[in-house]
Order: sequence, then C-alpha cells, then structure tokens
Amino acid sequence: MNTTNRHVFKHCPHCRADMALRLEGGIQRPLCPDCGFVQYLNPAPGAGVIVLRERKVCLVKRKFPPRQGQWSFPTGFMEWDEDVQLTARREALEETGLEVRLTGLFAVESGILPPDIPVLVVFYRAEETGGELQAGDDAEEVGFFALDDLPGPVAFAAHRRVLAMLAREWGP
Repeated sequence: MNTTNRHVFKHCPHCRADMALRLEGGIQRPLCPDCGFVQYLNPAPGAGVIVLRERKVCLVKRKFPPRQGQWSFPTGFMEWDEDVQLTARREALEETGLEVRLTGLFAVESGILPPDIPVLVVFYRAEETGGELQAGDDAEEVGFFALDDLPGPVAFAAHRRVLAMLAREWGP
C-alpha cells in the first residue's frame, strides 16, 4: 500500500485479504478487493463540559499523555454504548467528582489528538447538581478559574477556541 497512515489496515478485518486503495467519493480509501470492505478513517467522537461557578470555568490538569500536565475542559471519548450527552456527564463525574445537568450545546470542534488521531468534540454547558470537586481518574488537579487568570498551558487547540468563545460571550 502506498500510504504512511498508520491507522490503515494492512489486511481486511473480515476476510484477511491484503487491503488496496481505491478512489471513492473523491478520496483514496483502503478497501478489500476480495470482499469489498471499505475502511473509513473517521474521527473519534468525544464530549466535553463547560461547568461554571459565577464567572469561573472548571478545568482539569491532565495526569497522563498526551499533553500531561496541561489543562483542559473535562472531556473524553464516547464509549460504544453511550450517547454523547451521557459521555459528557460521565466524563464530568470521572474527572471532577461533580454530577452535572447539561443545559445546552455550546460548540462542536474538530481537532487532532496527538500524535495523529482526528477527533470531534461536542462541548456542552453544564450546571452542578451534586458531588464534590476533586481530581478524578485521569486528572491530576481540578479547579475553577477566571478566564483572565487561567492556569498553565491549555492542552488542545479546540479547548483554546472554546475558551476564546466564552471570553467573547462574557465581554470585558
């Protein structure tokens, strides 16, 4: 195969034949010449929550790579049996100890999770309904921060764009 994309199957997951490339919909895609399986290289969906206390936003310090030690919204990938809203509530609880109620869609952002995984993150506004603020599973720290006094670097461009949207919405 003439591709450097490490996510492309070398062999068909259905019949084990060698994969080939074919132009489909204007895009070169990996496909199986024997059984017709097409491998679509779609982004991984995730959800994030924007939890506010007064004019402060909840951020978590990442405990693990990628971007270990940097800050982000409570965010994570969807599990196969979840809808995106359940993912947002689960991630908020796992990373911050807070139970939340989603109050509305805020933004949908594309990005790249290092080293090269395309992602699509749905960000929801949320309000606290219970729990206790504490760093959870993959968070080293958690806290509420004013937009003009954010901690350390923000890990991902999509999160920086959402923070900028909040800043424009809130004004000076």
